Amino acid sequence: MTHSELRNPHLDRLIAELQQRSTDQIVDIGDHFTARAERGEALDPGTIDNDATRFLADKFVALDHDKALFCHRLCLALRAKCAVEVGTSYGVSTLYLAQAIHLVATEDGRPGVVIGTEHEPAKAAGAREHLASADLDRYVDLREGDLRETLQHIDQPIDFALIDIWPVMARPAIELIAPHLRRGAVVIVDNTENRPPSYRDLFDFIDDPVNGFTTQTLPFEGGLEMAVKL
Repeated sequence: MTHSELRNPHLDRLIAELQQRSTDQIVDIGDHFTARAERGEALDPGTIDNDATRFLADKFVALDHDKALFCHRLCLALRAKCAVEVGTSYGVSTLYLAQAIHLVATEDGRPGVVIGTEHEPAKAAGAREHLASADLDRYVDLREGDLRETLQHIDQPIDFALIDIWPVMARPAIELIAPHLRRGAVVIVDNTENRPPSYRDLFDFIDDPVNGFTTQTLPFEGGLEMAVKL
């Protein structure tokens, strides 16, 4: 029997296809931002850049497969019933999370959900299409709009959260999520190697003892922060 990383060969194939589409866009993305830097318009990750937002509106910018698979397995280890994803984009990483929620819900006989957030309508539509193709859409509550509004209402304990979004929005996201994290919940944040200045506000929150986190940067490419709610 062929090994399936996600215990679903069809899902493995779909994710491989979407990850390849994301990879194929990397050169164009790099060229765009290199050209900007040469014009003296380097991207400031600490702000929401309108030009960058327009350029990236149709780009996948998917979480790397090894990182997303790690998140999938964390959800399995936590027996997660509720995961939150901040920055759904076209739903690639959502598929990994939704499959974990599906497996746990099926095995434990309890409902489960991924609460997703996406600001771009076209990306949200693409994510819904991919989730439906994988028959995982029933496990996802995809909320379209500004996360500062869409994450206002969470009515159950959160087991796991993935934050993969503009750094300037990471602090507002974790502030909204934190009150709902159960003890032992895990929060993953992408691209935090060496604690870049763009994530200063996020780390100010995580490092404050009053908020009850312990954290470590894992040695994935670019860094992957793993914060645990104590």
